[in-house]
Amino acid sequence: MPRSRELATCLMLLVGGSCVWAFSGPVVTSLDRIMVATLSMERAAAFDPVVLFNMLSAHLLDVAIAMIPIAFMMTLAAMAAPLMLGGWLFNVESLAPKFSKLNPISGFGNMFSVNSLVELGKAVLKTLLVGTVAWLAIRGQIDAVLGLGVESLKTAGAHSAYLLWTSFITIVSALILIAVLDVPYQIWNYGRKLRMTREEVKQEHKESEGDPHVKGKIRAMQRAMARRRMMAEVPTADVVVTNPTHYAVALKYTEGKMGAPKVVAKGADDIAAKIRELAREHKVPLLEAPPLARALHTHTEIGDEIPEALYTAVAEVLAYVFQLRTFGKFGGDRPVEPTDLAVPKDLDPATAPPKTRGPKNRSRQ
Repeated sequence: MPRSRELATCLMLLVGGSCVWAFSGPVVTSLDRIMVATLSMERAAAFDPVVLFNMLSAHLLDVAIAMIPIAFMMTLAAMAAPLMLGGWLFNVESLAPKFSKLNPISGFGNMFSVNSLVELGKAVLKTLLVGTVAWLAIRGQIDAVLGLGVESLKTAGAHSAYLLWTSFITIVSALILIAVLDVPYQIWNYGRKLRMTREEVKQEHKESEGDPHVKGKIRAMQRAMARRRMMAEVPTADVVVTNPTHYAVALKYTEGKMGAPKVVAKGADDIAAKIRELAREHKVPLLEAPPLARALHTHTEIGDEIPEALYTAVAEVLAYVFQLRTFGKFGGDRPVEPTDLAVPKDLDPATAPPKTRGPKNRSRQ
């Protein structure tokens, strides 16, 4: 929390001086009784400590009672000073002893820190300012102070109280100026200390959003796991449609359980080569159909059913596969691979027309 010692000091002095001025009557009366009692003691009090103690205790109690309003107002001022700047802060941990504060090395470091230099500069300026104002205030009242000697006791008492009060207010006014300058500085310094360094910002970003390196590794692991699951489905596929080298899409169809054939695996380049390799190992038929392979790879995801526009082409492929299985079991004439599959041109990336660009895209192009 931001704190200003100058604000607390100035407020305490103003409240304390005002209370002394306002409640000086009861206090002076009590002090007068004590003075009279101590200067005119009874004989018994001089030889009996108990009598003397009881007498002084009674008078001191009167003074304490007279000081209660001043102490109460000073307590309110002490509580109001932090409330004016940042509010109160209750922290039980601050009461615990910290032996690290006894470390002389850190103590020397605090002595020569930037904050210590600022506080030293403030103390020097405060001393110069308050000393100058006090000198000017007293210098202007030298004649009045010297004139007290020729006044009566009652008049001199009231006059001296007035001189003290005006001098006090003048000196405290200098502290008001210091507090007005110190409060904005403490607020600025508090905000500066709260600002994080670049490394702290990065660390907080890592803690809140996650370390980018860790997230990248997690995504890579997730992709690898998904790829392994996908590769595990290749041996169960009915056919793998290839480009022949760039793309490979594995299809599976179970009559009565699927509404349409599904894509169980797909990939390009290295992944496509791995799919073809697994298909050969597990004797899954491979069919070169570049337009169909490109269309399936572009417009489907793993686990999706094929688009309705490709039903005819895929049906021809599956018919060929089922005929190939019959040939393998019972022999006969080997089925002919389908070559001219009905793939709509708008689904084949190689023959699809370019997308219509808006005015912004055309102007940017």
